[in-house]
Amino acid sequence: MPGHRTAFHDRREAGRHLGTALAHLRSADPLVLALPRGGVPVAFEVAKALHADLDLLFVRKLGAPGYEELGIGAVVDGADPQLVLNEAVVRELAPNPAYIRAEMGRQLAEIERRRHAYRGDAPPVEVAGRTVIVVDDGIATGGTVKAALRGLRKAGPARLVLAVPVAPAETLREIADDCDEIVCLAQPYPFYAVGAHYAVFDQTGDEEVVRLLEASRRDRASAASRPAHG
Repeated sequence: MPGHRTAFHDRREAGRHLGTALAHLRSADPLVLALPRGGVPVAFEVAKALHADLDLLFVRKLGAPGYEELGIGAVVDGADPQLVLNEAVVRELAPNPAYIRAEMGRQLAEIERRRHAYRGDAPPVEVAGRTVIVVDDGIATGGTVKAALRGLRKAGPARLVLAVPVAPAETLREIADDCDEIVCLAQPYPFYAVGAHYAVFDQTGDEEVVRLLEASRRDRASAASRPAHG
């Protein structure tokens, strides 16, 4: 990649820049939802900048009967989990409704297992009526984010915002109708891959996810206990 320059040092730095770009939403008391695991360090800094709640957003693909890699849809985590079907694939394969229900149940069980590993017994935060900011460390093709946004829309947020440090412009155009606002700091061309735009792009481990979620929760509890001024 001759002449290629990275846009960000690491995810935490990208999150700090993203938090600044989202400052106009601070007064809306937003809920920040991170796509694990790479989106969590970015979202932690966003939530810190906006004095916002931080939670995780799990999205699991529903595999086609006999072809698990072919997605017939996705299930999106939340207080009221949402099913998003790929209508074209469903029309072509015509899977049994009982299969779809069973596959959704399997993926929800996996979401619950992962949620418990990261958040213990804490239930998902309710999104209905809130300004919700979905954060990832970047987008390439956008399939997962698109499913996430469509599922969240069904859950009734007052405003749905997608915030990422880096993504290709064409992907953002494809996603634009699925949210109310997109905040993206860099839209490089050619795009390469998300990690190519970071100097440090280490894998985010489970321990870091847990640590950042706990730190965010402590920050919010500390802020709530301080007396209001003015």
